[in-house]
Amino acid sequence: MDPFPKEGEGAAAGEPSRGAAPSSGVVVQVREKKGPLRAAIPYMPFPVAVICLFLNTFVPGLGTFVSAFTVLCGARTDLPDRHKCCVFWLNIAAALIQILTAIVMVGWIMSIFWGMDMVILAISQGYKEQGIPQQL
Repeated sequence: MDPFPKEGEGAAAGEPSRGAAPSSGVVVQVREKKGPLRAAIPYMPFPVAVICLFLNTFVPGLGTFVSAFTVLCGARTDLPDRHKCCVFWLNIAAALIQILTAIVMVGWIMSIFWGMDMVILAISQGYKEQGIPQQL
């Protein structure tokens, strides 16, 4: 079977021909779906987020553990319907996962990505507070 239809076959079968322009659409809104652990990462001030990234880079889970306490100090998360204590324990669980799986390098890599997410959230929060439109 020929993978490319002969000229005229595609149009006869109701398929668009290769020369036709693809249908254009408009994306109204794109929203990232976050799991409970990812949504529990707090929006911290930029310097605190950088310190947590530094800690997570050299001691897996330590920066995540520190960030859990920022939730108790009033840091906002993407879980507004959950109580602060619940979000605190979700962050502690993420820190424990990072510490326990650091032996096989998975936790260390996860810890670094977690710290990078903290910095990204801090930067995006700074843009929102200043009213500057962000382009990532």
